[in-house]
Amino acid sequence: MDYKKFAELSPCDYAGPLKRESFMDAGIKELWSEIPRIAGPAFTVEMVAGDNLALHRAIYEAPKGSIIVAQTNSMDYAVSGGNVCAIAQNLGIAGFIIDGVVRDIGEVKQIKFPIFGRGVIPMPGIKKAVLPLNTPIVAGGIDVNPGDIIIADEEGVAVIPKDKAEEIYKDAKQRVEEEAAMGLEKWAENHRKKIASFYE
Repeated sequence: MDYKKFAELSPCDYAGPLKRESFMDAGIKELWSEIPRIAGPAFTVEMVAGDNLALHRAIYEAPKGSIIVAQTNSMDYAVSGGNVCAIAQNLGIAGFIIDGVVRDIGEVKQIKFPIFGRGVIPMPGIKKAVLPLNTPIVAGGIDVNPGDIIIADEEGVAVIPKDKAEEIYKDAKQRVEEEAAMGLEKWAENHRKKIASFYE
């Protein structure tokens, strides 16, 4: 599958064909400014609170082009830092979506590694818990399965079920093209009429 094409459209564009449960909550956001949009298949990680071993293993297991999506179950310990992000980048990982916190965000911004999460904290976790990787998880308040398509940018994080990815992409693209062809003037006219109809 050509994952790059999914990045042609913003998460906002996918809000037409998708439902609310396909978008992570507003607490998951870009952790450095002017972050590029990323798209790719999810490689999922479920973690023990305060333990980052599973994520650190995932960067070596995930195929190139993957987006690692992690449920950390903690807001008290950073699960990744500058060196881990640099290694992931060198291994071809497209980015991190972290339901939790990270550190060294200045270093991460410097190398321009795309990372989304709930925030930053200086304190790192430990490495003890050996857990299975790439299993169904809940991150950002929604279900994420291995191979689901992730699209993330400053607008938020969309998760497209892998078995519906092509259909959703085509639908979203068609809607975007139709709106672009309509132009703002016609859109505004239609909008005014629609809003007025509620008050008639």
